[in-house]
Amino acid sequence: MVPESRVQDGSFPIPKLLIGKEDISQFIEEFRGFHAQFADCFSREEPRENFFQYMAGQMSQLERKSIEPIAIHVEDAKVRAMQHFVSDVIWDDDRILSRYHDMVLEDLGDTDGVLIFDESGFVKKGKDSVGVERQYCGGIGKVENCQVGVFAAYASRHGYCLLENRLFIPEKWFGAEYATRRHKCKLPAEIVFRSKPQLGAEMFEEIVRNNVISFRYVVADTIYGGSPEFIDAVEKMAGVTYLVSLPRDTLCWIQEPAIMEKTYRYGGEERTKRVLAAATLKPITFEKLAKGTNDYFWYRRKVSEGTKGPVTYEFMKKRVVLSKDGMPDKRVWLLVRRTIGKDPTYAFFISNASRSTRLKTLVWLSGIRWAIEQCFEEAKSDLGMDHYEVRKYPGWRHHMLTCMLAHFFLWHMRIRLGEKSTSYYAIAA
Repeated sequence: MVPESRVQDGSFPIPKLLIGKEDISQFIEEFRGFHAQFADCFSREEPRENFFQYMAGQMSQLERKSIEPIAIHVEDAKVRAMQHFVSDVIWDDDRILSRYHDMVLEDLGDTDGVLIFDESGFVKKGKDSVGVERQYCGGIGKVENCQVGVFAAYASRHGYCLLENRLFIPEKWFGAEYATRRHKCKLPAEIVFRSKPQLGAEMFEEIVRNNVISFRYVVADTIYGGSPEFIDAVEKMAGVTYLVSLPRDTLCWIQEPAIMEKTYRYGGEERTKRVLAAATLKPITFEKLAKGTNDYFWYRRKVSEGTKGPVTYEFMKKRVVLSKDGMPDKRVWLLVRRTIGKDPTYAFFISNASRSTRLKTLVWLSGIRWAIEQCFEEAKSDLGMDHYEVRKYPGWRHHMLTCMLAHFFLWHMRIRLGEKSTSYYAIAA
């Protein structure tokens, strides 16, 4: 669950998702009202009912929440009909998402909201599921046969939820030898290879273009922080502050290096190029800068309340100039977090925040990725996010969409019930 101090400290507190067992039995009518808002996203009554039944099964107390157990558990549901519905029936995905985002804005929207980008792995057997490959799976911390989804989440003073998702398709899947698999998995022909940061940038640009969700901050880990495409996409949005992780060997200067123009001849023509002045010091790594910083500049802050007591780190922020291809790039805040004690370990973040930004804000942003991690934990442990057994691309997309909707529905009920909600649980079908 969310560490207590992480929902209380920072620029604003973020509440926990807490739903009481005693409230769940009263949810069915609200649940039907929630589903009624998506009725026109399906062409017939049968898929509408399957939509309701599938999500009811996801929020049930079943131990395994794949299609067959859900269909057996939920009244009037049929296994084959539900399998066909999830993987083969046409949904108006865009309309569902548009309506869902309107709901998120209504319940959770805030001008100081935070967009968070991260991926989650789903271990799978065999080679027939769309996008499955031996690749790094964050959930188990090692390379495994799995699928990987890239997700965008939203957090505000009112709560947190998943906003969008993309299935990462490894590059080899687009080769000729995978043509049969692509066809069997119904991978749309218009989908081409995109790296994880490119998928993140794509989702960010779509969120901005739709202009529904209010936000001020963007947070992401090293995969996205080290991607020029992702950072460029975020920097195009005026007024947005990002904080992203970068590796310890990233190079920077503490002071703006001196640049001069050097003349040279090439192909009989005189040309000029920008070079570092001869007296300019070489850039140093984030790690070297951090280890060379006097203790005076470090501030001790408690970031969470662990099982063995408070979890405390020390933080330091400094304005630096990043190095790109040996030349000065942008000036940013460097935030460094280090553990306390002998042989400390370090974590590094950069931000385009204004010069007047307080350390407190950057420290808060450095820990706010817990919100998307909490989405994954709750969706996997309570909603069967990783229980799916579908192999086709539409099936994966539809399953993740219903998980997002189910998770948000619980948030809506928490907000509706207010102080009555006391502990998280699953819905009874």
